[in-house]
Amino acid sequence: MNELCMIIKDMVKPNFLNIKTSIQTYDRDALCCGVPCWRWVYHALHSADKWFINPFDYEEPPFHEDGMDDPDKPCRVVLSDEQLLAYLDSVEKKTLAYLDTLTDEMLYEKPEKCRYTRMELVLRQFRHISFHTGMLNGQTAVATGEFPMWVSETGKYVDDGIFFGRYREGKIKL
Repeated sequence: MNELCMIIKDMVKPNFLNIKTSIQTYDRDALCCGVPCWRWVYHALHSADKWFINPFDYEEPPFHEDGMDDPDKPCRVVLSDEQLLAYLDSVEKKTLAYLDTLTDEMLYEKPEKCRYTRMELVLRQFRHISFHTGMLNGQTAVATGEFPMWVSETGKYVDDGIFFGRYREGKIKL
């Protein structure tokens, strides 16, 4: 039975939807801790790509340069929001496909060369994606006075990058 894996899959979808909304609504060049917000997006996506499955069996994306995943390190590469959204899409597909290969029993196992169980890796990425999504949404809320739409259940999400403030005020009908 894969009940836990199905629950994880149902819960990871909103995480990806929420960071997608963040990318659709943020100011990519706004500074957070002295770094453009797009770098924080890449940091979060790269972490999910690398750490959700097994960080010790990982191949960097073709556009990655050494240290690019660390916002405190300078990098020459500048990714557009379209590139970030495409990367998000590939990370989401890879993650969901991976979850389809797991059994609940496998969640207690450690991937090869990894000190964390699969469940620990999953939970660490839930926390990490949510943290950075909230950070980005906070930047947007301060700049615009509106908070990007946030969803906790996939079936209740409207995928159009709308703001919570406009929905709450009745300017947008769901």
